[in-house]
Amino acid sequence: MFGKRTSFGGNTPGVGEVQRPVSSAPPRAEAPAAPAPARRAADSDAMAARIRSGDEVVDVRAPADAARDKEYFHTKSAIFNALIDSIDLSQLATMDQDAAREEIRDIVAEIIALKSIIMSISEQEDLLEDICNDVLGYGPLEPLLARDDIADIMVNGSQRCYIEVAGKVRLTNVRFRDDAHLMNVCQRIVSQVGRRVDESSPICDARLPDGSRVNVIAPPLAIDGAALTIRKFKKDKLTLQQLVKYNSISPEGAEVLRILGRVRANVLISGGTGSGKTTLLNCLTAFIEKDERVITCEDSAELQLQQPHVVRLETRPPNLEGEGEITMRDLIKNCLRMRPERIIVGEVRGPESFDLLQAMNTGHDGSMGTLHANSPREALSRLESMITMGGYALPSRTIREMITSSIDVVVQAARLRDGSRRITHITEILGMEGDVIVTQDIFLYDIIGEDANGMLVGRHRSTGITKPQFAERARYFNEEANLVEALEKSNTEQRQLLDS
Repeated sequence: MFGKRTSFGGNTPGVGEVQRPVSSAPPRAEAPAAPAPARRAADSDAMAARIRSGDEVVDVRAPADAARDKEYFHTKSAIFNALIDSIDLSQLATMDQDAAREEIRDIVAEIIALKSIIMSISEQEDLLEDICNDVLGYGPLEPLLARDDIADIMVNGSQRCYIEVAGKVRLTNVRFRDDAHLMNVCQRIVSQVGRRVDESSPICDARLPDGSRVNVIAPPLAIDGAALTIRKFKKDKLTLQQLVKYNSISPEGAEVLRILGRVRANVLISGGTGSGKTTLLNCLTAFIEKDERVITCEDSAELQLQQPHVVRLETRPPNLEGEGEITMRDLIKNCLRMRPERIIVGEVRGPESFDLLQAMNTGHDGSMGTLHANSPREALSRLESMITMGGYALPSRTIREMITSSIDVVVQAARLRDGSRRITHITEILGMEGDVIVTQDIFLYDIIGEDANGMLVGRHRSTGITKPQFAERARYFNEEANLVEALEKSNTEQRQLLDS
């Protein structure tokens, strides 16, 4: 054992049997540490919840009544205090994760035995796992983070936690000990990327080591306790072929997207929150050539590019004195001096849109970005609005001409009311007609109806375009034949459907 004291009895008050009350004093603050490794398969299966169809509550652990749950937290708090008194946290931080986990389990088991705390084997195993998660990982969130089928984790204060599974939001029985416990977990997450969240800086964007996006908003802005939102990334990255399998896009539409990524078209991906914009951007970047130098600019680094020559840049918030902030505009301006061949912007949300358009129009073909909008036409309007809000005193026509000369295609993603995600538009920008930007849809998604399970039924269709404007670019990269074949095949299928 490391740093272990000879006795737990004399200096650990309040640890008693489960049947009688124990000290409710809050535990000492945990030392920040790297997250625990993913559970073994058996543990993950045991922790994975069944979904109760009646009340839509996801059980992550065996359900317990309120009195027993409160008693469990008191006992856990007291044992945790005894553990902190018995170990050297500085030595713990230097140990291998698996070894530290086993050492903590040994000490906790000995504390339970010495204090004659009566527990069943399953209860003791749950307690051991919880305390290991509190010391080494993210506490009650660990079983949720271990599940690959969860897309979002939404913690609304210490007593309510929701998850999104299969496009539907469901309540779980995951709870934190109190608001201080929740804030400790939030601090641990954001401190790993050099950020902080407290009363003086109550809003923070961060990320987990796997790239999952994290947002924390703390009191006093969050009235009912800290709100923690985690957008989880799947361990297995999605590909265009998988999007076809999930009916997010037709095979012919996927081929057109592949060609757009291959021929260095400037692409803007538009969609609402949770519509799959970042996933689609990752899919398109898979077709970038291995020898191209790619630079990504993001608020929180979450893109997962597979190319060997990638430079990842991330913005930085201001410090306590309000200094040292690095904005997205700063990153884009600087990356122009880094000899990029493609610039990928995780999300365009402000005046950096002007700098991105300038980059697209000055020899950085194949650049991409995402933007929040509900349609391709609205995406172009939002782009124009963001440039105007940046303080540029440019006529509207000048801004629109810049947009048409910079962006080749807008791809629209949507999350439908049944929770499914679909690519609803592949829209090409043709140019200007007077003061209006002219676009043409190449692929559209039509909703036909609803099946017996309440899932929407639809189909992707081509609009009959046989030679889009970017066909010239496809010819330059020897992809014109593939483009024409995909469009003709889709048009043929469309005619057959109309005839039938």
